[in-house]
Parts: sequence; structure tokens; C-alpha cells
Amino acid sequence: MGEKGAVKNHLHNNLVFDHPIGFDDDGRLKRTGTVWTASAHIITAVIGSGVLSLAWATAQLGWIAGPAVIFLFSFVTYYTSTLLAACYRCDDPVNGKRNYTYMEAVRANLGGFEVKICGWVQYLNLFGVAIGYTIASSISMMAIKRSNCFHASRGKNPCHMNSNPYMIGFGIAEIIFSQIPDFDQLWWLSIVAAVMSFTYSTIGLGLGIAKVAENGKIRGSLTGISVGTVTQTQKIWRSFQALGDMAFAYSYSLILIEIQDTLKAPPSESKTMSKATLLSVGVTTLFYMLCGCMGYAAFGDLSPGNLLTGFGFYNPFWLLDIANAAIVIHLVGAYQVYCQPLFAFIEKSAAKRFPDSEFITKDIKIPIPGFRPYNLNLFRLVWRTIFVMLTTLISMLLPFFNDIVGLLGAIGFWPLTVYFPVEMYISQNKIAKWSTRWLCLQILSIACLSITIAAAAGSIAGVILDLKSYKPFSTAY
Repeated sequence: MGEKGAVKNHLHNNLVFDHPIGFDDDGRLKRTGTVWTASAHIITAVIGSGVLSLAWATAQLGWIAGPAVIFLFSFVTYYTSTLLAACYRCDDPVNGKRNYTYMEAVRANLGGFEVKICGWVQYLNLFGVAIGYTIASSISMMAIKRSNCFHASRGKNPCHMNSNPYMIGFGIAEIIFSQIPDFDQLWWLSIVAAVMSFTYSTIGLGLGIAKVAENGKIRGSLTGISVGTVTQTQKIWRSFQALGDMAFAYSYSLILIEIQDTLKAPPSESKTMSKATLLSVGVTTLFYMLCGCMGYAAFGDLSPGNLLTGFGFYNPFWLLDIANAAIVIHLVGAYQVYCQPLFAFIEKSAAKRFPDSEFITKDIKIPIPGFRPYNLNLFRLVWRTIFVMLTTLISMLLPFFNDIVGLLGAIGFWPLTVYFPVEMYISQNKIAKWSTRWLCLQILSIACLSITIAAAAGSIAGVILDLKSYKPFSTAY
């Protein structure tokens, strides 16, 4: 071994075994994340606006296929998430080299062209989620205004309103919160958002149960919405779109590695992450089953696209207001949880390309009485503000909530939730081609690919239908 090799080895040993107190084995500040903070991040990311379209999705598929598909997605998400969690460190689960992002994990395990594909799909999806959440939050804010308007006019006023001011308001809030520098400083926002997601899911569930009790019967059929209410072709497209909505409702694997990078060790991060995944996917599935099935039982074929804003319910109006306010607060947090990996990627790339630029690399310390000084970075301020403004502008151009949700779910589900975790796991564990295990994993991947193609086709058909009656910037409800 040459002199350089010996020095490198010595440094590596010192880094792993003699790292200073307060620092981790990679020289970064000690991570403090636990099963609970990781679960809060996952629940914030997962129980998003997706839960509200599940009654509609269940209505397209019926009492047999609806719950079965929800359960199937939960199992696939849990299984592939444990495969992905095992890829956080290379070679050794305790002392191996860390991969800080999803792209780094793909680079370390697969390399080459697949890294570029992964990057494009992941960051495009995160961008799309930001647009989806802006649309969803504006619909909820309008629902509060409309339910109060309905109540005041006793249902006589149709209460039409424009969504643009609400999207702009949400955008302003996101510009402020987007200045939180890193993922690990978001834990408090995630916990608030997770509590809010339980609040509105529980209210939706409670209203569904009350509606079933009021009807005195459970609505719906074994095979879903009947041909006659919709045409045979519509039935097929809508069933495909429902698959996309359900896939979107579980999609968080695109930020899993970033969440895992906040966890403290020992125990190994993959063990903690597997526990957090089991806990959060279990809780999520229970909620999804209850919300999807109770919404369908309450409204049958007429289940609204968004349970709390599609005006299946009008009263008690104050409870609907609380639920919709909880949705807005939750989406403010969820937007940040999803966008932080994208923010970090752009900022690191810019710092690497222009290391001497003070605009990009210099932090200005701003003293805050009673708190640690805030590090203001001008590049972060400008770029994140432009990003939020761009997502808000596109949201004002494309306000079709259900179809956009379905399309995002479809595009992101197979590559990020199934294909890359499966391929990285095969590569890391050197699973022999054509062995039973290899074949089972490939069958899982191909089955999920076919679901993705069907869901994307259904959502595109929905968007085309929406565009026929669409005028930009003039969306009213």
C-alpha cells in the first residue's frame, strides 16, 4: 500500500472509530431521528390529499376489487420500502458508506444511465406533487368559504368562486416555509402535519359513518359504478384512473432515503426505517380502508372525487370547516417534506459547479432574540421563491385535482416504488438470474408496470376530457 493509501486508510479508520463526540461516522452532526420522527415524516407524506379521492376510487372498482387493491398497494409499498431501506448503506448495514439521497443509492448500486432516469423521474414527480398539493389546498380553502356561504344562504346561493386568490395565498405561505434550510429541521412541521392528517381523515370517516346511519343502508355494489350511470368505455377508463389514485395515495418511496438519513444509529438505520415503515403503512392502510369504504358506503355510485370538498356533506358546516382547515395546514407541511430533496439537489449541484460564488455559498447570519441565529443564503432565497411561484402559476393553469393525482401516482409508482428498489436489492445481494427469488421479484415488477400503464392511460383520458371545457386562469367552483 502506498503512502497515500495508508493515509487514506488511517483517515477512514479515524472517521469510523474515533469520530468526535457529537458527530456521526461521516463527519456530519449527529443525527437524532427515531422511529417516531420517521413515522411522522412518512405519515405526513403518505396520508396526503390522496386519502380524499379513495371513496371515489373505491366506487369505480366496487366492494371486492376496491379494498383488495388498497391492501395490495399497501403490501407492495411496505415490501419494496424495506428493500429500499437496505440500500441506504453500501456493503455493510452498520458501517457501510451512506447514500444520502435516492439518486446516490441508485448510483452506488446500479450506476450508469439508470441514475439519470431515476433523477428525472424523481424530481419531476416531486415538482408534480407540489402542483397537486397547491391545487388541493386551494380547493379546501374554497370549500370553507363555500360551506359558510351555503349555510348563510340556506342553500339558495350557488356560491361560485375563483380558485386563483387561494392558490396565491398558499404560494405565499410556501415561500416563507421553504426557507427552512434542511430536512432534519422540518420535524416539528411534520408532526403538526401528521396530526392534521389524522384530524381530517377522522372527520371524513365520522361523517361517512353518520351518513350511512342516516341512509339506514350501505350503498355500493360488488363491481363498482354501474354501466348506465357511465358508459362501458368510461367505466374502463375510470377504473384505470382509480388505480392511479390509489398508487398516489401510497407514494413516498421517492423521499424514503432522505427520511432515513435523519435517523440516529445504532440500531442500524435500515432496522429503524423498516419499523417506521411497518408502523406508518399499517396506520395508513387502516385509515385508507375506513375512509375509502365508509365514503363509498355513504354515497355509492355518487361518491365525490374529493370526500370533504366534493360536497357530499353540507352539515355540520363548522366540522367541515375544521376538516378543510386541517387539510390546508397538512398540505403546507407535506409540500415542504416533498420539496426539500429537490431543493437540496439543486443547491448542492450549484455549490459544486460554482464553489467560488458568494451568492451561492455564503450564509448571512441574522440574529433572532432567544434563538440561534438564522443562516440566510441568497441563492436559497431566490431559487426557492422562484420554484414556489412557478408551481403556483402552473396550478392556476391546471386545476384538475383527480386526474392530476392519478397521473402523478401512475408516473411515479412503478419506477420509484418498485423497479429501482427491486433492481438495487438484486444487485446488492447478488441474486442469481433466473433463480426463484429473482423470478418472483421480476414478476412483482412487471405486474406493477402493467398497473402503472393502465393508470396513466386512465388519467390522460380524464385530463383530455377536462381540457374540452377548460379556460386558463378562470377556474371557478
